[in-house]
Amino acid sequence: MIILEPPVDIGRDEAAAEAAKELSKTAYRQSGDSLIERAIGKVLEWVADLLDSLTGSSPSGHAGLFMLIGLIVLIVVVVLWRAGVLRTSHREKQVVFDTARPRSAAEYRAQAEQEAAAGDYAHAIRSRFRACVAELTERTILDERAGRTAYEVVADAGRAVPELRGPLQPAALAFTEVVYGNRPGTPERYAAVVTADGAARTARVLVRA
Repeated sequence: MIILEPPVDIGRDEAAAEAAKELSKTAYRQSGDSLIERAIGKVLEWVADLLDSLTGSSPSGHAGLFMLIGLIVLIVVVVLWRAGVLRTSHREKQVVFDTARPRSAAEYRAQAEQEAAAGDYAHAIRSRFRACVAELTERTILDERAGRTAYEVVADAGRAVPELRGPLQPAALAFTEVVYGNRPGTPERYAAVVTADGAARTARVLVRA
């Protein structure tokens, strides 16, 4: 004999409160305008519309069950996104240089200036940050190490010259978001990288006795 359990009945206020609690987390506040994020926004709107229509048309337990299913779908999307499954890249691939033999800082800098002059700020940000890192390496502030990420550049250079940490942090964020996060290249983001490159060229390295 099969015993059917009664449908789950979740009130509208309770469902809305749970959804609001989940959406208020920092991960959502920091999300940008990438294609994936807009797709997730559409899913959230669909779930909200579903909840509204179901609770408005039927106060029975079936509406609560459908609301629960909608919340499960939302949670699955959130988990996949935060785990990186829905993202276009993974942290271990977010290296500054994609070649074993990078060019000089001057070469990267000249390329960045050409790209910025053409309005191609996404590539300009990539080239200018590479110029910054190459500059730090040429001045022996950073050692020659392949596979270093932008945030590792901040950590390593900040240990050698603490004053560099301030300008390098927003530059590393701009580089990672634009190159690996599908964020748009903008003059403001490029300016942050230019500032970091300038700091790298003028940083004073203290010689320890």
